[in-house]
Amino acid sequence: MQHSDILIVGGGMVGSALAAALSGHGLSIAVLEQTPPAPFDATQPPDLRVSAISPASARFLAGIGAWDAVLEMRAAPYLRMQVWEGEETDGTLFTAEEAGEAALGHIVENRVAQLAATQALLGKADIDYLAPAAIRRIVYQPFASRVELEDGRQLSARLLVAADGARSSVRDAAGIGVTSWDYPMHALVACCEQEQTQQDITWQRFTPTGPQAFLPLTGQYGSLVWYHRPPEVQRLLALDEAELAAAFHAAFPRKLGNIRRIVAKGSFALTRRHAQRYVKDGVALVGDAAHTIHPLAGQGVNLGFQDAAKLAEVILEAAAQGRDFAAVDALQRYQRARKPANLAMQTAMDGFCYGFGNDIAPLRLARKLGMRLANHAGPLKREAIRYALGLRGG
Repeated sequence: MQHSDILIVGGGMVGSALAAALSGHGLSIAVLEQTPPAPFDATQPPDLRVSAISPASARFLAGIGAWDAVLEMRAAPYLRMQVWEGEETDGTLFTAEEAGEAALGHIVENRVAQLAATQALLGKADIDYLAPAAIRRIVYQPFASRVELEDGRQLSARLLVAADGARSSVRDAAGIGVTSWDYPMHALVACCEQEQTQQDITWQRFTPTGPQAFLPLTGQYGSLVWYHRPPEVQRLLALDEAELAAAFHAAFPRKLGNIRRIVAKGSFALTRRHAQRYVKDGVALVGDAAHTIHPLAGQGVNLGFQDAAKLAEVILEAAAQGRDFAAVDALQRYQRARKPANLAMQTAMDGFCYGFGNDIAPLRLARKLGMRLANHAGPLKREAIRYALGLRGG
């Protein structure tokens, strides 16, 4: 039986970053990852799955020694973000200058972020990285949880951390319930090669059937996201490349430019989940294991990194003070900081999702006036941007 102080189940972006943040403070750490990320190849086009990494998340990754690795691979900075409904002139433009930042964020492939976080923990004497590692069984027991692997190995830990995603096996083993519901739309995602070179802007246009979004990638690539009713998403997915490109050209703003080819496409359902609690004696939840959010503002992974940063802070402070870092009394400070903050962001995204999905004329007029006022809100607009970038609260 291999014993560790902390066993992190899930070596994705958030789990690996948490391990790196905990390293170097006298704790033994093990990380289990079922599918390690494929090596980076600069000649390959961008992956389909990307995230908008906020300045706060970039600073956290820099602090664990991972951000430089991200930049050495691939990241597309964006300096502006346009949000509108109907006519673009009625929308709101957010800029990095208003936020007091060099960039509003970077669009990064999930695999690149995971690779960088994994590189940050490899070679550290206090971290045992086990991958690939297929789990046979998880037995939750306060301060003595066990994980049995398919190859026969058994591991135990004083603190078990669930970083294993939305369908968390650790969360289930610990008997922690979730509140969840499905959104009335799916997301169609496409990585496209465009005629235009890399842009420095992301945009989000709201339509009665769901938002449309453009995310710039490196070179002449871009990520297009089209939220729509599930049957329409399936119809679009069934189109051939030329037909789908024509559908994008017909429905998306002309500022997108022409699409040369569609590199990859896919879709996913949208579900909101929130764990009823983040901590118990000997267990803590982070990232998607604790919460999932509507992806229209790209906040999901940023909330996960904020979870990791706060949980590492709470654990290390308790350990330094000689307290039991795995006890719920110590871990409650993490839950008090992150659960309300994550709930607030979930609620805000729901407000956008359902508020803009309603085509009632008075509401449409109110939204238009609200966006116009936002452009002239001065300090309030700046604070709103900084909150969205993770530079305020939680």
